[in-house]
Amino acid sequence: MQIITLFPMSWKVLATRRLPGKWFDLLSKETQLEVWDGEEPPTKSWILDRIAEVDGVIVTLSDKVDREVIDAGRRLKVISTYSVGFDHIDVEYARRRGIRVTHTPDVLTDATADLIFGLILAVARRIVEGDRLIREGGWRKPWHPTFMLGTEVHGKILGILGMGRIGRALVKRASGFDMRVIYHSRKKHEEVQAEYVDLESLFSSSDFLTVTVDLNPSTRHMVSERLLRTMKRDSFLINASRGQVIDEKALVRALEEGWIRGAALDVFEVEPTGPENPLTKFKNVVMTPHLGSATWETRERMTEIAVKNLLACLKGERPLYEVPW
Repeated sequence: MQIITLFPMSWKVLATRRLPGKWFDLLSKETQLEVWDGEEPPTKSWILDRIAEVDGVIVTLSDKVDREVIDAGRRLKVISTYSVGFDHIDVEYARRRGIRVTHTPDVLTDATADLIFGLILAVARRIVEGDRLIREGGWRKPWHPTFMLGTEVHGKILGILGMGRIGRALVKRASGFDMRVIYHSRKKHEEVQAEYVDLESLFSSSDFLTVTVDLNPSTRHMVSERLLRTMKRDSFLINASRGQVIDEKALVRALEEGWIRGAALDVFEVEPTGPENPLTKFKNVVMTPHLGSATWETRERMTEIAVKNLLACLKGERPLYEVPW
């Protein structure tokens, strides 16, 4: 009797981006790996042309993994996304097809929480506005008592919409600024050193309201015109979760009519965004291009987790992080 051994190299894997770090070297040793090397995301047709013959795929937030893509993956066993969010994947349909879906939470928590506090400080103390003033030659007068006055962060009320990993990391950072922390989430978390309040109270009481919820049908445009109207006129809105959680048209109106003092945004309803976005006309809005996890350390750890998740599923083992049922 002839015994045929299935070597790991029989696995075929597709990656829609070349990711930071050396973990693709390991993946290349254990699988037949094909990688899209362009700076722009691959086209859907590029993915469809290749996915039929692969056992696993590593994707990013830029890749829409819908039913068409999933159906084309006849041999597909695992979709490993290089992100904490998975709203770009039809997870329910993938599971019906027997395909496992993994992601990379935890690892980007601290980097994102750091960025959120950077955004808070930047918009409150007008740091970006001041930098621009100097670069554009606008600082022509000496010191003046009321020149570019900002808002203190120390001792203020930090409101957190959503109390997941990033929300908890923000609670820790807020203690260094002696802030009072209030939050609203789907349930109360007794172990969190913060005060649970209802949604309306969160918006009406916060000096700095941070959005840290996942994007799903219940949170899309959760930050609505109705809730924005209840905020303090000297408050700030901060978002580094998903752009679609905020109704941007309502936010533009809030800024135009002075319902709030300012906003700081790392994510937008449509990405990438640019000068055509009406939010860019406001000096009291700080914007960054989706930098929440953008540190060398975090992005390399994300690669490690995405690769380990994929290999574990191919081997029939439990991955580090599978998208929850």
